Amino acid sequence: MIKGPARFEFYLNKLQLLFDKAILQKNPALWLYKNDARTPLFMLEGLAKMYSSLHNKKKFTKLKVHLKLLEDTLGAIDYYDTVANLSVYKKINTTLLNYLQAQSREKIQSLNEILVEKKWLSTTNSRINKIQKKLDKADWFKEEKEVKAINDYYNKAIFEITAFVKKSNFVFTNIETDVHELRRKLRWLSIYPQALRGCIQLSLSKQQPAKPTKYLTKEIVNSSFNKFPEAGNSTILLLLEQNHFYALSWMINELGKIKDNGLQAIAVKEALQQTSELDEPAAYKKAYQLLGTKQILIPQLLSDAEALCKTYFEEQYLENLVLGVKAVN
Repeated sequence: MIKGPARFEFYLNKLQLLFDKAILQKNPALWLYKNDARTPLFMLEGLAKMYSSLHNKKKFTKLKVHLKLLEDTLGAIDYYDTVANLSVYKKINTTLLNYLQAQSREKIQSLNEILVEKKWLSTTNSRINKIQKKLDKADWFKEEKEVKAINDYYNKAIFEITAFVKKSNFVFTNIETDVHELRRKLRWLSIYPQALRGCIQLSLSKQQPAKPTKYLTKEIVNSSFNKFPEAGNSTILLLLEQNHFYALSWMINELGKIKDNGLQAIAVKEALQQTSELDEPAAYKKAYQLLGTKQILIPQLLSDAEALCKTYFEEQYLENLVLGVKAVN
């Protein structure tokens, strides 16, 4: 049985439904942003990223580039739009808010241009039609071979993540290139089970590994994102250790809080530099003043991320995440 094409088709159909509605809007990009087009794009990008390592590298790499351009642009809209809504901070003046709002509008316009240029919204010979035709010609693996390849892919990805953090000896110097980049790498491991539509399932280890109790918060354990799609008619599964996956989810969540806090300060600093003659140190100092006492300084955020990661990776929950492949009786 071959299952790969159906996974892409599931999310391509979701995306097509959004595009069908977006094309009727005065501002398609804004409508897509407000209606969570980013989620199916994440799933499709994750699939393309994984399959580019399994087979047909050129085909799936090209697809990943198209999807990433859309997803990244939606991410840029979200970044500026979120910070532009800092009106709760009474000290954020109109000039700064206008700059941030202008950046958001610029990214929205950029996405509208991409949608037209790359024919995502076209009613004839659209980008999605082209993708579907390319997928029809891919050299898909049968189920057993594919799941075993996904198992290898997961283990390789985990090895690369541990090498990434150990290379710096858990010393972080930049929110974007250290904290945000690590979170991106970890997050893909949590996106793949959703994107693959059932061939990955959670299971408790029979070896009774140390339980990562501190990570098993009510919020994490009950998160809908940690409920995987049902296995359905799968004949072979890749199993991930349940509690270790929850620990991964906790790390992604906590690094996200640190990342968001840091990028908020960076955005206000950027706005200050673009609308005044302040240099970077002075702009950061002013940004902290404007954001108030709840804003944590960047060095402290980096230190917090270092401490979290050092403990998490020393506990080796990530290295023991993958339990392996199991045939379904």
